[in-house]
Amino acid sequence: MATELLSPPRKRSTPEFVPELVYFEPNALDYPKGRRIHEWAQAQGLPIRMTTSHNRITNFPGESELESYKIAKRTLVVGVRKTLTFDTSKPSAEYAIPIATGCMGHCHYCYLQTTLGAKPYIRVYVNMDDILQAAERYIEERAPELTRFEAACTSDPVGLEPITGSLKELIEFMGRQPLGRLRFVTKFHHVDSLLDARHNGHTRFRFSVNADYVIRHFEPATSTFSERIEAAGKVARAGYPLGFIIAPIIWHEGWEDGYAELLRKLQESVPAEATKDLTFELIQHRFTKTAKTIIERRYPKTKLEMDEAKRKYKWGRWGQGKYVYPDEQANALREYITERIFERFPEAKIEYFT
Repeated sequence: MATELLSPPRKRSTPEFVPELVYFEPNALDYPKGRRIHEWAQAQGLPIRMTTSHNRITNFPGESELESYKIAKRTLVVGVRKTLTFDTSKPSAEYAIPIATGCMGHCHYCYLQTTLGAKPYIRVYVNMDDILQAAERYIEERAPELTRFEAACTSDPVGLEPITGSLKELIEFMGRQPLGRLRFVTKFHHVDSLLDARHNGHTRFRFSVNADYVIRHFEPATSTFSERIEAAGKVARAGYPLGFIIAPIIWHEGWEDGYAELLRKLQESVPAEATKDLTFELIQHRFTKTAKTIIERRYPKTKLEMDEAKRKYKWGRWGQGKYVYPDEQANALREYITERIFERFPEAKIEYFT
């Protein structure tokens, strides 16, 4: 009997995001991007509904609040961005540029749990020309200084790029701006459509990475670490300045080994040409009382440690505070990870630890 040759198992790939439900503002269909997304949704056979405002979507299906939340996270709302005043985005950039709001990922710790509150659905905006004109005005106001824009404050634009194409437009717009720079961070690997963008070195493409323990327990519905790192290599070879955000840094059993292993894997994977202008941003885990309540309701089985008694209370803007690690733990995390970064990437720049 002939021996049957078995092919090796195929590596599972994280699929592109496809919503379960799509809403459109009527005037979104006045824009080419809105019509194109509508045609795409029809071709996908998705349920399509109309809404008077992208800010007022309610009554999601589901027999419980948790079920409704999960459906909302799989709902896409296509609208027109009316507010063209950009928020500040320190320490990452001067301004946040709003091309989308909401994320399909289910990261337990995400600050969008509280900032989006009762609106966890995903909104994309079709009036990109208006958004880009507003960005140009901000650039002109700050001339001759450079103006940096962060495109991932309220969303993960890479995860939405296969649907919208907006990120490529933004990258190429900034490539034409002598004084404009773009930054964004992602947990998704769907970067192929961005590799030929005419970025002119004006966009820093950053990937969110973490110890295996954190990705495994707290980052459902995102690309795997190996997918992100493979995508980072593609991005670096396409000439983009590259960066990594290690966030949130979580104190857990074996954290030293976990973060040392993370940096070892990065060194093995990052092309040598990308290490000359490589940045790191380090953000320790923090939470608010409101966030803790929401997270425990939406992810009732989470292993995320949110014990106020083990934390230091840090006052923030507008009198609102958050719980961070006590100074001794925070300093240990910062010093250890900083040392591992410079061991592996001696020419890298650490932009901040917060």
